[in-house]
Amino acid sequence: MSETTKTGPADLDRVDVLVIGAGVTGIYQLYRARESGFTVRLLEAGGGVGGTWYWNRYPEARFDSESYTYGYLFSKELWEEWEWSEHFAGQPEIERYFNHVVDRFDLRRHIVFDAKVTSAVWDGTSGTWTVRTEDGAEHRARHVVAATGILSVPFVPEIPGRDAFRGEQHHTGRWPRTPVDFTGKRVAQIGTGSSGVQIVPAIADEVAGLTVYQKVADWLTPLNNRPITPEEQAALKADYASVRDTLNTSPSGFLHRITMRSGLEDTPEQRQEFYEQKWNGPGFTKLSEHYYDMTTNATVNDEWCAFIADKIRSLVEDPATAEKLIPKGHGYGGRRPPFGTGYYEAYNKPTVSLVDLNETPIVRITGTGIETSEGHEEFDIIIWATGYDFGTGALNRLGLRGRRGLPLEEYWADGPSTYLGVTTAGFPNLYFPGGPHGALGNNPRYSGDQVDYVMDLLVHARDHGHDVVEVTAAAEQEWTDLVNDSAGQSSFLKSSYFYGANIPGKPVKQLLNPTGRWKLQELIRESVVADFPAFAFSKAENPQA
Repeated sequence: MSETTKTGPADLDRVDVLVIGAGVTGIYQLYRARESGFTVRLLEAGGGVGGTWYWNRYPEARFDSESYTYGYLFSKELWEEWEWSEHFAGQPEIERYFNHVVDRFDLRRHIVFDAKVTSAVWDGTSGTWTVRTEDGAEHRARHVVAATGILSVPFVPEIPGRDAFRGEQHHTGRWPRTPVDFTGKRVAQIGTGSSGVQIVPAIADEVAGLTVYQKVADWLTPLNNRPITPEEQAALKADYASVRDTLNTSPSGFLHRITMRSGLEDTPEQRQEFYEQKWNGPGFTKLSEHYYDMTTNATVNDEWCAFIADKIRSLVEDPATAEKLIPKGHGYGGRRPPFGTGYYEAYNKPTVSLVDLNETPIVRITGTGIETSEGHEEFDIIIWATGYDFGTGALNRLGLRGRRGLPLEEYWADGPSTYLGVTTAGFPNLYFPGGPHGALGNNPRYSGDQVDYVMDLLVHARDHGHDVVEVTAAAEQEWTDLVNDSAGQSSFLKSSYFYGANIPGKPVKQLLNPTGRWKLQELIRESVVADFPAFAFSKAENPQA
């Protein structure tokens, strides 16, 4: 059966649980619901599984979380039979992994592909949701789990003339399945976040010219990827139980070890040696294994940033370009740090140039290229590496209508209100693990905590004969206040996309959970032990309607 064929149940009768989204969270939710004895169906807008890793297939798209920490932990057999080839796997391998999982556990028959949800309406009489998709199909479910992710709605800035461009245009989050041919092409890339820094070195040797338009420089450090050796493969398999337990309790969701000392406990010379170790370490260890006070101690943060700045100057031959690549106005951890391979070095190639949009803003897109304040340049391809409507973007576009027809996007007009980042008042039997207010760190780990919590809640409701489950407004307010009042515990600036600041007109509100995973897990445990006191349970007026 072709992956892109529209597949799934021909019978669209009501199910107990309807999952939206076949990414890392949705697949796990599907598996848990089925294993718990619920009838279940999953609707996926795309033609295959993987979520972010289905849509993001641009050149050199890859993890910046270690592969084995991102994958599933629910099956020892899966852990032992799947071998990741690299510490930070690339998109093709990641997509193969998710396809292996859905086939290994016979989940594909529960999935409907090419089924983009356009509306989901609550019916209080029957205590069910009616969900419609773009093709006109209608699905009914007792419970809806919107596992739509936090990085699933691409953002493209409203630049005059964008639709007039006659060449190719691609957003990194909606990359075509047919590879884009960059050979001998004049390419513009707008944006230099986590996706943009992966693309630049990947295509630099193919293009006739690549002009990169940068709005904000970030503190990029090396990913330091490499193959997983046979010895490491054997150790990972042998240590399954230990790795699982560590990842299930780690505050960051990684295997990284926190450095339990202040930077000021070391001498300046020792700190420089430590910074060199971090620079040469893998991925997020620059943040998670740094001095514990790196993000809060200005002396240590400034020194670490100065170390990175010196590295940039040593790697980039043109001094003016190097200075543009050095961030101004924020320290390390103020924004989500990207990790790359050969990014700085790419600017030493004669075909690659950098435009600072703060100095040289874009005026308009033309039919043949881009006009800035300094003139016009012609291009064949424009890459939009401009990020996403983070946190609430996908949920606010599902057409969710709760009690009395209340639109979710209206209820959240001033920012999201949630309980444990899982549900919201006024929308019974609706859950969104992996959505806003979840946690910080490795996404599959904290979203997995939330999926497990949703399943505990649904099993409790079923076993006690409850049709309708709804969080109380008081519990929602308490959690939302905690999240908003704890913003000082996070190093991220309000100008970052973690507050929605990259989307014009979007309220600048906390979209993460700065209290961290430990607090989330603590409250989840307390809720389960106390039989979910934050929820009101009831029977539907006519549950068979």
